Amino acid sequence: MTKSHLAWPALCFALGLGTPALADEIPAKQLVITKHQFSPAELTVPANTRVKLLIRNDGALPAEFESYDLSREIVVPAHSQVTVYIGPLKPGRYKFFNDFDQSMQGWVVVAPPAK
Repeated sequence: MTKSHLAWPALCFALGLGTPALADEIPAKQLVITKHQFSPAELTVPANTRVKLLIRNDGALPAEFESYDLSREIVVPAHSQVTVYIGPLKPGRYKFFNDFDQSMQGWVVVAPPAK
């Protein structure tokens, strides 16, 4: 490793920046598709924060996580999991549904920042 590669983390630390951001620092929320419903039906996330949704389908049929509000659409095969990133979002309620069974619906609830 060259000296310049070693200097970058030291410089960040000295400036109080810590180490460069890692993907693992993004908060994750689990959403499960089971028995023809989303669980939880309301998923609360912080405002102004990028969030990683881990969508797991425990059912025997594929599902399609879709949200016009969030501009997301992804097929979740049976007995598998997908990852979707959302945000940062303003406070409010954002609807999502299963496009293959539109009676399956849920909400992402974005809480206002704490004061």
